[in-house]
Amino acid sequence: MSKRKLWTVGQIDATGVRGPHEKELEDISNAKYPLFTGIDIKQLKQIIEENLGGKIENIGFSEDWTITIEMFPEINIHMAYSYFGDEFGDDIEAEFKFYFSGERATWVPGEDSATYIDIVMDLIERKLKSQELFEQSYDSKSDLMKKVLLQRTKPFELLKDGDKEKLEVFLGVKVWKLTEGWRIKKEIFPKIFIETVWNKDTGLDIKFSGENLSKNISSYHIELIGIFLINHILRYITVNNLEKDLPDICYIMFSRYYTKLKNWVHRTR
Repeated sequence: MSKRKLWTVGQIDATGVRGPHEKELEDISNAKYPLFTGIDIKQLKQIIEENLGGKIENIGFSEDWTITIEMFPEINIHMAYSYFGDEFGDDIEAEFKFYFSGERATWVPGEDSATYIDIVMDLIERKLKSQELFEQSYDSKSDLMKKVLLQRTKPFELLKDGDKEKLEVFLGVKVWKLTEGWRIKKEIFPKIFIETVWNKDTGLDIKFSGENLSKNISSYHIELIGIFLINHILRYITVNNLEKDLPDICYIMFSRYYTKLKNWVHRTR
């Protein structure tokens, strides 16, 4: 484990100051750690494996345990839990520290990864408390999703026949090349699928399905993960078409660390 390069959201944001996503993750830790005090590790392991496709491990920070989940191939999220009681006298008995690993861990901006962590933590909490979902409007699209589909459709024109297999590996998905476009289907959590369809005439569309969809994740949260999937497709398109004059939306998909590495002007959404 010591050979695995681990990044923090502060390093990925690369702002030189304490950024909003560091604060966001600290708030998540403070809000969620009481749920895990004295938890049955076997119960937690079952929740993580069956509902998130993740694992419990140790990443070498003297933590009690770490939840590791693959967001995309070569982008892993590690949620390291440490219990220390009240030894610091600040009424905080435990904490989560969040790390990222993989060859493309620094591609994803803190905005996406912090929100993804919040979604995962929410799912775990509901499973621990046996709570039902409230938002289940999977067949309707929010105004945000409608805007995203319009904003991000043009780069799909750059996908070529030869991208099929590479895209499957990059995203961990099944890809179909259609007569009029592309169909991309990913199992984001066990038995929960997101399907992105691009048609050169009608543009970009997205659908959600799976046996565990209505059991495990709200329509609001699955939409957000759908946006993260589309964002990552745009990252693939961008790095494979750098010689072209790409739409501005392509460059906005990357973290500040990555844009600094490439000497791009960093633009935010």
